Amino acid sequence: MPGTVRRRIVIVLFDGVDLLDVTGPPEVFSLALRETEEAAGYRVLLAAAALTPVTTAAGVRVLPDLTFEEAAAGGIDTLVVPGAVEVDDERRVHPVVDPGLVAWVRTLAARAHRIASVCVGAHLLAAAGLLDGKRATTHWSTAQRLAADHPAVTVDPDPIFIREDNVWTGAGISACLDLSLALIADDLGEAVALRVARQMVMYLKRPSGQSQFSVPLERIAATRRIEDLRHHILRHLAEPLTVVDLAAYAHVSDRHLTRLFKTELGMTPHAYIESVRVEKARHELESSDATLERIASVCGFGTTDTLVRAFRRRLDTTPTEYRRRFRVPAASLTP
Repeated sequence: MPGTVRRRIVIVLFDGVDLLDVTGPPEVFSLALRETEEAAGYRVLLAAAALTPVTTAAGVRVLPDLTFEEAAAGGIDTLVVPGAVEVDDERRVHPVVDPGLVAWVRTLAARAHRIASVCVGAHLLAAAGLLDGKRATTHWSTAQRLAADHPAVTVDPDPIFIREDNVWTGAGISACLDLSLALIADDLGEAVALRVARQMVMYLKRPSGQSQFSVPLERIAATRRIEDLRHHILRHLAEPLTVVDLAAYAHVSDRHLTRLFKTELGMTPHAYIESVRVEKARHELESSDATLERIASVCGFGTTDTLVRAFRRRLDTTPTEYRRRFRVPAASLTP
């Protein structure tokens, strides 16, 4: 490509890092070079503590382009900070926050025009003090830990990505693709980002408000009673499903039922039922041409007004707008 490459993307590389966090963004940025005639594109560099192969969490070894010290000596348009986790004997996930790595992130960030974290990389940004006073997201499985460890950060575990000034934070692993598309849109415009999304067959180009959390991904309830209630709700979603009815089904009092839901699922029965209904409605909007009246009925909302209010409350959009963005063409659903 003729001309001078102005946008220098530096991705932090370290042992145990999630592979897609590292390789996903370069794929997206490389496609942007094909989709624009601008002389100035992107140059992606992987920076590590030393110029020796780094072993990722997937066991794949990656070779750095330069050291942290070399990266700090040059200008950085965008610093991308991926993450890593450790899983203990009880299958609990813990973000890896190495003090030496945090120090380098802080140093590199001071030389960067823009900073972005991918997945649990937000924990590294927070430890470096780069998220204080800001709203941020991370993978839903470590969001509570991020909020507890860094009370100066306003943690929102729902969005795919969040932008606060020049700091961007992304959610779960594959959200690195959405985040990269958003960075391209910020640099080169929405039209270029959409062309890149088409090249990647990412027909679901999600906005920042799109939820990373899907009801089926919720943690499994600790008690058999709540798990049974969850299945009961799914089987009878089109029905009223009042607290009184659910309490009777579970053979507990209304108050005890509410206490169980808050303890096991972190929300009231009403909030949980609405979240399941919205999830089912999302699936219907993505995969069918059913009318809003029909979707409201089969999902238990009763009226389209109730459906619309639930979507605005939970997804900050309308069912019509959601379908426009995320409707999967019928041909795409054919095996």
